[in-house]
Amino acid sequence: MPRVQSSSVERVDYTPESRTLDIWYTDAGRYSYSNVPESVYRALLAAPSIGRFVNAQVKDRYAFTPTPGRRKFRPD
Repeated sequence: MPRVQSSSVERVDYTPESRTLDIWYTDAGRYSYSNVPESVYRALLAAPSIGRFVNAQVKDRYAFTPTPGRRKFRPD
């Protein structure tokens, strides 16, 4: 499961058998996107900006299921 260089995405994972792309957002937990071609996953890993790629090529194009993660404690 690769960690990526992004301020909005912590890591990504892809399961070819189910064509599921899992994206862990830094402040929103994991989202599992369905029926994503492997070529999209590979392009995401190669993108100069992971966040821009996700916004342009993943969100609003594939059905998703959120799995909210634990919120990180941030002192005032």
